Amino acid sequence: MKHASDKKVVIDTEVTGFSPEDGHKLVEIAAIEIDENDNQTGAVFHAYINPKRKVPKEVMAIHGLDYKFLKNYPTFDAYRDCLLRFINDKEIIGHHVRFDLNFLNHEIGFELPNKITDTLEMAKNIFPEQKNNLCALNERLNIEIKKSPYNGALLDVLYVLEIYKKLMVILNNEKIDTK
Repeated sequence: MKHASDKKVVIDTEVTGFSPEDGHKLVEIAAIEIDENDNQTGAVFHAYINPKRKVPKEVMAIHGLDYKFLKNYPTFDAYRDCLLRFINDKEIIGHHVRFDLNFLNHEIGFELPNKITDTLEMAKNIFPEQKNNLCALNERLNIEIKKSPYNGALLDVLYVLEIYKKLMVILNNEKIDTK
């Protein structure tokens, strides 16, 4: 029988700014559980979060979430326990994941002890001195998600999952088609 620690979660967040220390907040969090073979298990966590503050226009232009929409959702505290159960002792995978975890740790009040895998750091090691943001990696690794019921953070976790899988293939010295 498999244990929860054999599973991983791919996460992404959307926020109101760059630093929780400056009062910025999470506005969306998404996580998809994957098994030991990096296949989706079907377990998904997704929440829009009321930040109790306005979303700056320049940030709203990135993720499209404004306070008028977000004020109808609960604050992070309503999701805290459910999220902690979802990620439990699983490895956390994300793109520039320390940014996401900085907000999560700030909101939950302690640093998560989970093992962390950052696809941005993986990409920087594999593709030094190249652009390694999600868009650049999707293009370089020939990743296209044509049909998805998701958008925002949920869509991004699907991209991060595909990036992670392809980077793992490269790290395991297997041939992969890249541009």
